[in-house]
Amino acid sequence: MSVFEVRRGNSPVILGFPHTGTDVPEAIKARLNDNGLKLADTDWHIHDLYDGLLDDVTTVRATFHRYVIDANRDPQGVSLYPGQNTTGLIPETDFDGVAIWKDGEQPTEADIAARLKDFHAPYHAALAAEVARVKAIHGVAVLYDCHSIRSHIPFLFEGKLPDFNIGTDMGKTCDASIEAAAVEVATSAAGYTSILNGRFKGGWTTRHYGKPADGVHAIQMELAQSSHLQTETLPFAYDEAKAERLRPHLQAILRRIDTAARSMTR
Repeated sequence: MSVFEVRRGNSPVILGFPHTGTDVPEAIKARLNDNGLKLADTDWHIHDLYDGLLDDVTTVRATFHRYVIDANRDPQGVSLYPGQNTTGLIPETDFDGVAIWKDGEQPTEADIAARLKDFHAPYHAALAAEVARVKAIHGVAVLYDCHSIRSHIPFLFEGKLPDFNIGTDMGKTCDASIEAAAVEVATSAAGYTSILNGRFKGGWTTRHYGKPADGVHAIQMELAQSSHLQTETLPFAYDEAKAERLRPHLQAILRRIDTAARSMTR
């Protein structure tokens, strides 16, 4: 199977989708327990939610599931949030802290090395190539990393997550105008809540690629799944009505980021 999908455009904006894939090779699937086979920690329908929102945008999507290997984790296994509960490069538990592998079938160091080579590295090679291509066109590139997560996960955070969770690693990964574009639209979106650099400050992808001094900007958007799913449990169905309310705000964010990026090249 192909481990990534690329759609090329000529906008300065690139959409990354590291966690919408549900492909799991049979040999790996056979090692998952019944809980793991639910694939509950997918960023459900996010690539559909963003589809068509920005003209001529490039998209790079991982097709493999995060239980195979997490494309948004440091390949060295360094924690993004030291001292806080999180999941690793190959998760051993789901977001509730419950085991996902059969007894004795937990991933080994050899598994990690093989999956870095076969899944993680090819996805990021494709993403890096698109960042370089877009930057060559405009002199600047903006990676907007698209995510979602359940709004209530006590293992990871207290209370209810805001609808829009914007991450820029405390402003380090992008120009202030790009951060402001997302924040201003999110905070003015009636009926929605938002936060900047709260529980989610930007994953490894955002922190790795975001080098504003080099003309590459990165920003992460983590959406609460209650904003676009019928329910945050199986079958994780897409809610068309919720999505139609949410999509104009996402479109406004992307258009403003696109405009901000183009203004940097003048």
